Amino acid sequence: MEKIIEIKNLTYAYPNQTKAALQNLSLTVNRGAWVALIGHNGSGKSTLAKLLNHLLTPSDGQILIDQIPVDDEHVDVIRNRVGMVFQNPDNQFVGATVADDVAFGLENRQMPHAQMQERVQMVLEEVHMWEFAEREPAHLSGGQKQRVAIASALAIEPQILILDEATAMLDPKGRFEMMEEVRQLKADLGPDLTVISITHDIDEAASADQVIVLNDGQLVETGTPDEIFTDAQKLQALGLDVPFAEQLKAKLAARGVAVPTQYETMEGMAEWIWQLISKK
Repeated sequence: MEKIIEIKNLTYAYPNQTKAALQNLSLTVNRGAWVALIGHNGSGKSTLAKLLNHLLTPSDGQILIDQIPVDDEHVDVIRNRVGMVFQNPDNQFVGATVADDVAFGLENRQMPHAQMQERVQMVLEEVHMWEFAEREPAHLSGGQKQRVAIASALAIEPQILILDEATAMLDPKGRFEMMEEVRQLKADLGPDLTVISITHDIDEAASADQVIVLNDGQLVETGTPDEIFTDAQKLQALGLDVPFAEQLKAKLAARGVAVPTQYETMEGMAEWIWQLISKK
């Protein structure tokens, strides 16, 4: 498959810090993939996200986005390809109204006014927020604010959408609804949109195509959810939770039930349990 992100021997150290936040990191991400980036607090996840959008400059190594170097020379090109949504959407709002906020990035890119209005309406309709176009962002709920932040990121038609702990401030229902919204957007916008979700929610990460595990600034492992989440002891040693479906399998196995050996999502386990009950 075609690579959209290539990271080569990447190191980043914050000023006045003796230990690098990222150390000699190398990995690739395929175009159109849904990638979950996981690790305990301080593992380097958000640092990597900021490096991908050139909000930070590497101490050493190189990042290529669509074969373009992420550096000062190409920063405008890179930021047209990479959209970001942060944990606290209030930190991203710059417009007096929802529509103004979504239009801000387009105005900076000198998009013609009529085209800009069409784009704003299109992305707000995509996230079901067009009816709030004239509302002040401060008067929205947490979930609505994140939808507007996603619309602002999508307005520039990025090739990569980075969600940096974007669901962390939402309740479980809100997290589920937001991720379903992003999945539908990805399906609507075409197969080439690459999504990188930085998350502490292991069940959210378990539905990704690729999982990248960081620990203390280093790459521990990368693979499919099936490859990453079946080793509960390793996850716990890294300070990570175990997906609920794997916890359930362990509980059933302890009671003598022969459980599936492969990784299962919650939906997969629910289907398996239903079939097990139906056979009795």
